[in-house]
Amino acid sequence: MTDPGFSAEGPFGGFGPEQLLACYARGVFPMGEARDDPRVFLVEPDQRGVIPLDRFHIPTRLKRTVRAEPFEVRVNTAFAAVVDACAAPGAGREDTWINGPIRRLYLALYDLGHAHSVECWRDERLVGGLYGVTLGGAFFGESMFSRATDASKVALVHLVARLRRGGWSLLDAQFLTGHLSQFGAVETPQAAYLRLLKAALRGEPDTASLALPMTGIEAVEQAIA
Repeated sequence: MTDPGFSAEGPFGGFGPEQLLACYARGVFPMGEARDDPRVFLVEPDQRGVIPLDRFHIPTRLKRTVRAEPFEVRVNTAFAAVVDACAAPGAGREDTWINGPIRRLYLALYDLGHAHSVECWRDERLVGGLYGVTLGGAFFGESMFSRATDASKVALVHLVARLRRGGWSLLDAQFLTGHLSQFGAVETPQAAYLRLLKAALRGEPDTASLALPMTGIEAVEQAIA
């Protein structure tokens, strides 16, 4: 289910980061129709994609990759660059939902400490990563990208490991995809999701732990412990 959308005039068109957090708290999230379309829609899907943090699955080959540490994993060192990379056209993805108003909203959330990026670097080049929003003990994954084999997957494993270490209880993937299914993602009716969300919002995770160092071996062990 979506609302009819609104146009952003000025920085946020009367809809700012506080209003966006309130949307997450009631189980809806924003999307744009296209990168060049200034409208923002609030979406409440009937079925919600969720990655259970206590049942995360890492394929065997990916375990070896994460342990081998082909990338330097950093957190919150290039948030805007991650958002821009997620919004950039790619093979099989000529357009994305991340438009100008969406970008500004998430940069504002980052400045408030409610948005984070997990980044994969190789030779000082950003080659993959993801970003999302945290509120209470819920983390809302927004988008990911990859410019090197398995880079976004490694970022996801590190995200899950760090969320588990820090005390989060809900990882919202928004929509179930074949790509996410391999990690144990499931589809949850919105009514059941709202119950999970209500419980998660009462959580008080250690957000500082997201950026603490973690080896590839530690990431695998923590993500599936």
